[in-house]
Amino acid sequence: MEDGILEPIMQKILIVEDEPDVAELVAFNLNRSGYTAIIAHDGLSGLDTAWAEEPDLILLDLMLPGKDGFSVFKELRRDTRTSRTPVIMLTARAQTEDRIQGLEAGADDYLTKPFSPKELILRVQSVLRRSEKTPGKVTFDCGPLRFDKNSLKFFLANQEVDLTATEFKLLLYLSERAGTPQTRHDLLRHVWGYSDDVHSRTLDTHMKRVRKKLGDQAGMVETVRGVGYCLRQPDQC
Repeated sequence: MEDGILEPIMQKILIVEDEPDVAELVAFNLNRSGYTAIIAHDGLSGLDTAWAEEPDLILLDLMLPGKDGFSVFKELRRDTRTSRTPVIMLTARAQTEDRIQGLEAGADDYLTKPFSPKELILRVQSVLRRSEKTPGKVTFDCGPLRFDKNSLKFFLANQEVDLTATEFKLLLYLSERAGTPQTRHDLLRHVWGYSDDVHSRTLDTHMKRVRKKLGDQAGMVETVRGVGYCLRQPDQC
């Protein structure tokens, strides 16, 4: 490092995976792509490592010894150090219900084994982009909705509501285009970084979670049959 020039800080990714070969392969590809990879081989050590290291993203296998992935995820979300840390769930379970269960629990994305290194890196990049904070305080108001793009905090009628980074970006994208229907293709492409129809259930699951968190204002998010979703235009937006 030259004097006066700071080297960029590499983003830290925690891999919680009990299969050593899989964990090492994932770590190798992450390191090669410019990330710092940390490995934990069971649920309990995964929690301890997450709280000690406070990574930028967690790759969490569901079939773990000691404490399964869903239990680990719940503990991560209950702790302030990791409550907003994005999580991609990794599992050999290909059944739709397992994938939906993970997304409904609040995971940011889901990868089913076996997956290609290229797909893994693309998903990691996409989730990290959704979690990026904007330098300086930048707020956006849309009726009773307020978004702080710097802290990724969301307020409903001046009351803070806890949204994941993905939920935040999804609702913000709709709010910035209030009154104009957004297609599934565009929502998947702009929020998740891919537009394959196979991921439409992912969009529906996240929208269900967003509506639940909006409570009495859930009706602001309208389903446009055959198109996608639309945020109803408030008086001030």
